[in-house]
Amino acid sequence: MSKIIVVGGGAAGMMAAIFAARNGNQVHLIEKNNKLGKKIYITGKGRCNITNAADIEDLFSAVISNPKFMYSSFYSFTNDQVIDFFENLGVKTKIERGGRVFPESDHSSDVIGALHRELNRQNVKISLATEVKQLMIDQGNVVGVEIQDAGKSLKEYADAVIVATGGLSYPTTGSTGDGYRFAKKCGHHITDLSPALVPMEVKEWYAKELMGLSLRNIQVTVTQGKKKLFQDFGEMLFTHYGVTGPVILSTSSVIGNALKKQELTLHIDLKPALSFEQLDKRVLRDFESNHNKQFKNAIEGLFPSKLRPIMIERSNIPETKKVNEITKEERLNFVNLIKDFTMTLTALRGYNEAIITKGGISVKEIDPGTMESKLVNHLYFAGEVLDLDAVTGGYNLQIAWSTGYLAGINAS
Repeated sequence: MSKIIVVGGGAAGMMAAIFAARNGNQVHLIEKNNKLGKKIYITGKGRCNITNAADIEDLFSAVISNPKFMYSSFYSFTNDQVIDFFENLGVKTKIERGGRVFPESDHSSDVIGALHRELNRQNVKISLATEVKQLMIDQGNVVGVEIQDAGKSLKEYADAVIVATGGLSYPTTGSTGDGYRFAKKCGHHITDLSPALVPMEVKEWYAKELMGLSLRNIQVTVTQGKKKLFQDFGEMLFTHYGVTGPVILSTSSVIGNALKKQELTLHIDLKPALSFEQLDKRVLRDFESNHNKQFKNAIEGLFPSKLRPIMIERSNIPETKKVNEITKEERLNFVNLIKDFTMTLTALRGYNEAIITKGGISVKEIDPGTMESKLVNHLYFAGEVLDLDAVTGGYNLQIAWSTGYLAGINAS
């Protein structure tokens, strides 16, 4: 029987501890918060988007950084196996739009509770409110950790150590970059770090006027000059500083590096189901049936009430102008505005609003088949601490489960 220490009680750490214990090892899980899975509580707006039910090949396309590294992990512990794992622990699941998998109860606490019970069933020793200060390395081998417990510095020896401390996002959940510090001291390289799956700020004044407005079934495109950087379809939300929502968060992870260098243009197609010609016919019908009305009263069926004043102002058509006086050129410009409502992206928001961290321990220095460090024997890494990130939809938790599983079964 080997003794294994797991540092970090989040998604990857708990999964690693469970499977290390199921392999017949003595496992000690150390978490510096006063409870496990603190970040899981807030995922999926408190519902916990466990994984995505997409075909496994689609999992790879959802990973933005280093998808090829995930080959062994995803095939070793697939999304179907994750669902079965939680079902067997008593967590009934359901599949929603976009393949997103949630607990049937819509409570993330059920996911955490099931993991905690399984840790107890597997006799995993759990130390809460206990901080690992550093790893102990001897002649190229990890031999344990030095911990801070109740004001005392203690050394604990082990045959293997799994580091699953998360990134820098949501620092109030305990993600303060400890794993990066441990890895760097061992000689590992840390790639550039930045907030990911994070809201973005815009330049335009009318963002504040639109605050709280949610748009569904829209298409967003981000351009850098004439170059298209990203395009996706989904739901977004306006805030007092800019934009957020599922499609915006995914956008941020793809275009974040470019946005750090210069401002970018966000194009919003408010009616992507209609071509320009189809939309023009729709607007023309509305105008013809309201030909004696003022412009502001003839477009009520096209937009939410909060958006109408902004669309009127940006159309350059006087709001009191009679519809029968609107020229063809004005109408076509208005249709183009509906198909291409633009805003200027200026910055990413900070780590305190980011769902995940982009960047991390270079995966070139990690064995993708075992999650073991190539630089230090018996040292393993799993989850967000690695340079791995994906779009929204349950894919990032799948990364955590799969890498945690692989580290757990190989740490023996």
